[in-house]
Amino acid sequence: MTIRPCTPDDTDAIWEIINDGAQAYRGVIPADRWHDPYMSRDDLQSEIDAGVRFFGLDAGGALQGVMGIQDVAGPRLEGTGGWPDVTLIRHAYVRTSARRGGVGGKLLAHLMGLERNPLLIGTWAAATWAVEFYEKHGFWVTDRDQARRLLKAYWTVPERQIETSVVLAEAGYTLPEI
Repeated sequence: MTIRPCTPDDTDAIWEIINDGAQAYRGVIPADRWHDPYMSRDDLQSEIDAGVRFFGLDAGGALQGVMGIQDVAGPRLEGTGGWPDVTLIRHAYVRTSARRGGVGGKLLAHLMGLERNPLLIGTWAAATWAVEFYEKHGFWVTDRDQARRLLKAYWTVPERQIETSVVLAEAGYTLPEI
C-alpha cells in the first residue's frame, strides 16, 4: 500500500470512491442534504479548483480511499488579530469493499504528518462512526456554538449543513476567542 498525492488522472477514481463511500450516509444525514450522486463531477472539480488537494491510498494499482486537505486563511476581522490559518480535512472516503481495513487511519495519519497548520474536520453530527473515528485518532468535538462559528469562518456550506454538522479539532488546538 502506498499513500500518494492524487493527480488529475485520478479524478474519476476520486469521484467513484466519494460516491461509493458516501452510501454510508444514505438515510443517516438529513434527507434534504442527500444527493444522488452524493457529489457531482462538477462539484468535485469545484472543490479541487478551490484548493482541496486529494491524497489516496493505492493498493494493487487501485485507489482504495481518498482524503483531501485544504489550507484556509483565517478571517481577518476588523479590530482583532484575526483567526489563525487552518488546514481542513475534506472529503474522507474509503471504498465500501475496503472499509475496516485501516485505509482511513493510514490516510489521516499521513495527512497529519504533512501539515503544520492546526487541523479541523467537519462531518455530519448523525455520522457517529465518523465522529468516533476522528476521536480515536486524537481529535475532539467542539461544542455547538464553537462548531457554528468555525463552520461559518472556514467552510462554505449552507446553513442547513451548519445546523446538522459537528467540527472536530486536532488535539492541542485552542479555539480562537472571537
